[in-house]
Amino acid sequence: MPIHQPQQRTDAQSDRTGVRQAEAALVEHYPRLVRLAYVVLPPGLGRHRRVLTAHAVVQRALPAAGSKASSPRVPAQSRRTGPSASTEGTSADRGPAHPAYGWVRLRVLRAALAHERRPRWWPGRLPAPAALRPALPVVWGLRLFPRAGGVDELALDRALSAVDGPVRAAFALHLLEGLDESGVRELLAEAAVADPVGAVRRAARLGRPDRAGAQAMLRSGEFDPCTVQTRPSDLLRRRHRVRAAAVAAALCVVAGGLTVAVEQGARGGGEERSPAGVFAPVLDPAELMRTAAERWADTSRVDFTAWPARGGRTDDDALLGRALRAWAEPPESVRVSTTPGTAAAPPAEPPRLLFADEVDGAAVVLFHDSADRVVRYAEPLSGAGGAALDFARTDDADVTTGAAVVVSRTADGARFLLAPWIAESTTRDLLAPDTPGRPLEVGPDGVTAEVPRPAAGGACGTWPVLQLRSSEQIVEKHAFLVTDLGDLAPVHLTYTPKPGRGAPARQPREATSTEALLAWARTACSLRTLAGSGVRSVNNWAFAEQKLPEGGASADWLCTRADTWRGPGRVLVQFLSPAASPTEPASVVADRDDTALCSRFGQHVLAGTHWKAPSGRWYVLAAGSRAVTRIEASGAVRDAAGGPTFAVRAPRDADVELTASLREGGTLTAVH
Repeated sequence: MPIHQPQQRTDAQSDRTGVRQAEAALVEHYPRLVRLAYVVLPPGLGRHRRVLTAHAVVQRALPAAGSKASSPRVPAQSRRTGPSASTEGTSADRGPAHPAYGWVRLRVLRAALAHERRPRWWPGRLPAPAALRPALPVVWGLRLFPRAGGVDELALDRALSAVDGPVRAAFALHLLEGLDESGVRELLAEAAVADPVGAVRRAARLGRPDRAGAQAMLRSGEFDPCTVQTRPSDLLRRRHRVRAAAVAAALCVVAGGLTVAVEQGARGGGEERSPAGVFAPVLDPAELMRTAAERWADTSRVDFTAWPARGGRTDDDALLGRALRAWAEPPESVRVSTTPGTAAAPPAEPPRLLFADEVDGAAVVLFHDSADRVVRYAEPLSGAGGAALDFARTDDADVTTGAAVVVSRTADGARFLLAPWIAESTTRDLLAPDTPGRPLEVGPDGVTAEVPRPAAGGACGTWPVLQLRSSEQIVEKHAFLVTDLGDLAPVHLTYTPKPGRGAPARQPREATSTEALLAWARTACSLRTLAGSGVRSVNNWAFAEQKLPEGGASADWLCTRADTWRGPGRVLVQFLSPAASPTEPASVVADRDDTALCSRFGQHVLAGTHWKAPSGRWYVLAAGSRAVTRIEASGAVRDAAGGPTFAVRAPRDADVELTASLREGGTLTAVH
């Protein structure tokens, strides 16, 4: 027996030493671990809950007091166990090499991934079980969110929101933790990821081609839950809670007496609790968040959180209660629609009330919740028609993409609720670029007169858009265009001018200039292919101008990129040959889904088409973006030309492969 006592003391000392080392690693690298958890956690939690959950995940990474089974066994720094033994320090940008840090990191990774896993029996519309567990820290009376980044950070955040947790984890482990692919795969396997190889492969596509830029953005304030901004929650709702505290205390006595009866009734009835019962506290109309009317003019976050509650029925608790209950558990009579990538789950906390009133024969309620969704509930005022419930994503909306929401849509047109910062509104026709805009009537509650809808089929004779101008009370005072593509949020239209000679790359700008309107006049009808796909914005990039053969005029090449709220984009490359009419539709020469082309992460493009000259001869034309220095053709025709444009005689149906050389090195193939 005495022979075993020294070993027992050694094991106990090892456990205590391992816990102390894990505690030291957590404290030393706390910001790094919280950032990792924040990136891996589901974006659907909303930025406030995501910040708090990231801190909770890290703070609960250590084993509970007295729990030997989960205690780390790392008595000496030379001891290397688990995935950190083979993954730490495998790249030039290596993370902390101590095995205690690797052990804590694995615990954090497992906990963060658990927030997206649902058991097979778990209702798909409810958050994952891990997301429902109460955890410290808890913040009352304030909303927390990281510092907002720029357009590039927003694009990266949208790209991350379009993939699942293991892919986000692989992306973060590579760029934040400095692990190579084999190290990432091994660590994901230890974290119980079903397909580590697939997650690493999909993560490798994110942030390309500028992975260094993506790494810098991932380390910026946009993804730093330790450096946050704050804003208050609804102050009026808080006052009501204080007044109700005394009443609640009295009711506790009555509730205690009823507990036994309720439990007996539940046992006797044998019925399941509905989701509405589980989420009852957040479905109370009295708990709805309401923003002060002038908050938008005095905040750095100009989005849907700055919208006040408007309309004549914002105090109609019966209507608001029906809307919230339908959201929690829609009956069969309610028609539910969602834009692609939008969850229809009940709110995790009381949503913000944006609007409640009667519009076009229906009672309409608009909400915005912490998961960055706008929800529209509409019930007919008379007749036998059922109610409707519509969901749309609004991730990181801004002055332009958070400027309007559809409150009513008929076969002929739609009415919009405009943001409080919109000072002027007009309508114009994209197919009449020389015709000035017409004033649009707006009611005192922000609801517009009916705006004609673009034709969904048949002839494309007009394309109505809204031209809005922001108020002088906010910094971003400018005019911009939005159009209705069938979703709750209209689509922001922009334009990137032709590349200047020797000038730096141009950035997208508002599509209100003469040049932009002329380009949109020839491409507006292509927007019909994007209807109902959850598009956030569409940019027309004039990436090249080409002098046509046989002494012809110039032609323009446009890359029309549609970005969705969920992240993925769609690209149409269009060729604008000389035309007798300023509204003659452009020719679509390439169509690509789920691509980074023509974005911050896909700055190079090459495209080609067949073109018939006035003489009747056929040519193959090609053009590339500003970094293209040479274009080569192979196949039925072999030729080459220096510069970003190319033209060669070829039969009408000649099969030609086009490639280009880039100024920085490398090659580019033509998009199809």
